Amino acid sequence: MKEYRPINVLFFLLLTCSLLLPIVYFAPDDGYEIFGKNLKFLTWENLITPKNQQKKNIDFLDDVDVSDINDESFNARLDSSKAELGLPSKSSVLAVASQTHLEQNDEAKVNLSTFFSTLRNITSRKEKISIFHYGDSQIEGDRMTAFIRQRLQSQFGGAGPGLIPSINVYSTISFGHNYSGNFKRKIIFGKEKLSSKKYGAMLSAAIFEIDSFAFKQKIPTEAWIELTPSTKGYSRCKAYTNVNLFYTDCIDTCAIEVFLNGELYSSDSLVNDGSPHKISFKFPTTPKKLRLVFKSKSSPTINGISLEGDVGIQMNNVAMRGSSGTQFTSLEGETFSFMHRSLKTGLVIMQFGGNSIPFFKDSISVRSYARRFKRQIEFVKKCTDNAAIIVIGPSDMSQLQDGIYETYPFIPYCIKQMKKETLDAGGSYWDLYNAMGGKDSMFAWVENNLAGKDYVHFTTKGSKKASQLFYDAFIDAYNNWAENLKVETVEEINE
Repeated sequence: MKEYRPINVLFFLLLTCSLLLPIVYFAPDDGYEIFGKNLKFLTWENLITPKNQQKKNIDFLDDVDVSDINDESFNARLDSSKAELGLPSKSSVLAVASQTHLEQNDEAKVNLSTFFSTLRNITSRKEKISIFHYGDSQIEGDRMTAFIRQRLQSQFGGAGPGLIPSINVYSTISFGHNYSGNFKRKIIFGKEKLSSKKYGAMLSAAIFEIDSFAFKQKIPTEAWIELTPSTKGYSRCKAYTNVNLFYTDCIDTCAIEVFLNGELYSSDSLVNDGSPHKISFKFPTTPKKLRLVFKSKSSPTINGISLEGDVGIQMNNVAMRGSSGTQFTSLEGETFSFMHRSLKTGLVIMQFGGNSIPFFKDSISVRSYARRFKRQIEFVKKCTDNAAIIVIGPSDMSQLQDGIYETYPFIPYCIKQMKKETLDAGGSYWDLYNAMGGKDSMFAWVENNLAGKDYVHFTTKGSKKASQLFYDAFIDAYNNWAENLKVETVEEINE
């Protein structure tokens, strides 16, 4: 390896600086456009006297209580008929009421009240209901969803992490997952796609590659998926006794063997008529190790695996890294609808917008995105038999401008348009941006270790705060509905 003398290194640095300084000095305020990208430099004034970043006051977050989340007193008997299990969270609604409420019109209130009505007595009636949480990388790895799930299951009943992808590529706190090397992931929001578009409710699926030697010999290829409970997750998601496997496009004989803790538990075959189906398994206790072994001459499409308790809430995390949330209308509807009907989806949370924010050039592009997003809401409602919809809008996001971190300019307008289209579609809207503190709040979140240095994603601590804010808004809406119901009941009795 060639060594350079210190004097040569110093000379090189001085030469580089001498070349760059004139570029910085004479650079226009709006920068240089190179290959369609805008390249900006610090102005000479900011280089000599940098601006002082003002940190926004977010002291109100001190009142957002994220303690007592894990409910260590949880009884592992999943068939409890208690109307309330565990304790509700210590609400911070009064402290930050203006920032946390759900925004609704009359149609949205009616749709959400139907879900609340089911939720109210779900455990005593020994019923189950699903909540789907769709979102971008802000919820990846079960972040936010895991916290909200634990809060809801502790209050209303339920267990298990819910529907999980057949092939999981993201680190998660909520379940352990492994699979054979011949399984391949297919996603609607990435490059590896299914020609059939039968992704189902996860917007992703998996198929296993057929071994060429086995194909020539006309013998089945073997593939497997292995699941274990989480050692890091919240108490409720660690326990499940019901497993449902969703699949479609099975056109050949496909045997399935279930191994429980290393021992063969059951053997069966998938229905090979090509339509969407589920196959269910019931276990006396939570499996320490569950292996599903498939044997077939052609692979079915595995759409997801649901890990559930017997009653209460099942909350499903569907993270779509890099997605703008506009892919739903590209789905094949039959498989998507089948899974939602099977899982009894009553509420769908859609948390998107962040991946589009950096690319907005003008108000027209913002409105176009919002209208496209509205079509996604309408599609989801149609395929879920009019489930309630809650849209969580984009968080604050910052970019470096002239030496300070500032909110992306189109975030407020994007929120306005997303809110408008959500309400027009009969959904409820929760404003994460204002819940954080509004304009330029992200810098304060970063400085308080609530968000990462990318000025986009929450840290674990920040994710809990954001999740609690949403949960408080949700519970506040539920409590208001319950109070109104009491008033209506009293009025009916008096009449």
